[in-house]
Amino acid sequence: MFKIADRNRVRDTVLQWAEADPHITAGAVVGSLALQDGDRWSDLDLTFGVADDSSLYEVLENWTGRVITDFDAVQLFDLRSVPSIYRVFLLPGNLQFDLSFTPASKFGAIGPKFKLLFGSAVEKPHTQPPTARELFGYAVHHALRARFCIERGRFWQAEYWISSLRDHALSLACRRRGLPAQHGRGFDDLPGEVHNTFRDSFASELNRDELMRAFTVALDGLLGETEEVSSLAAKVAPQLRELTLDWESKPVIVAARDG
Repeated sequence: MFKIADRNRVRDTVLQWAEADPHITAGAVVGSLALQDGDRWSDLDLTFGVADDSSLYEVLENWTGRVITDFDAVQLFDLRSVPSIYRVFLLPGNLQFDLSFTPASKFGAIGPKFKLLFGSAVEKPHTQPPTARELFGYAVHHALRARFCIERGRFWQAEYWISSLRDHALSLACRRRGLPAQHGRGFDDLPGEVHNTFRDSFASELNRDELMRAFTVALDGLLGETEEVSSLAAKVAPQLRELTLDWESKPVIVAARDG
């Protein structure tokens, strides 16, 4: 695994590139290293403003070549979040490096984990976490998909949807308690009683009975975390409870493959 010194070396080198690049107007570190030192496993996330009269794509491609050559990196994927582009690399020792560029006139923090290193940044509204209604709505969708996949005998897919149901229910639990509700960041900090509620929502085998058991636990857990969407939950809860009924003694394989 990479060492903290390796991560620091990459950071310092990339910041030297920025100093020497006339297209770069500002730079910042974002993510877990922005407000504190992170930990032994934190990845490196640097973002830069690009002069409005320069081509952001040309700068990105030029820097990509340097990252690959100088650090023996592998380019993994791009994430476009207008007006920014994020490019993710994997470096030796499993160091993840997220590099992003934004036009200078729109360069600024979209969340609290942003530390300006040089240049200037504009004030921007921060990206808001998902609403309780959104999380609950997705959870209901996932519950339906899970149950129908069990009936179709598509047990691997059913397990996928049960896990998605549980994840959204736990995110709802995080919102209620003021914890981060995205990407599982708050899951470990939930109180023990919540962990105990969902502990048995993991299927130990891919068969109908075990999936139904895990599904029922996950659904019960979801319905226990609806304080923020109580009126909506009250409308759909009776239908959701129907999903826990044993509709068929044997799986019914149908032609449909939606969801």
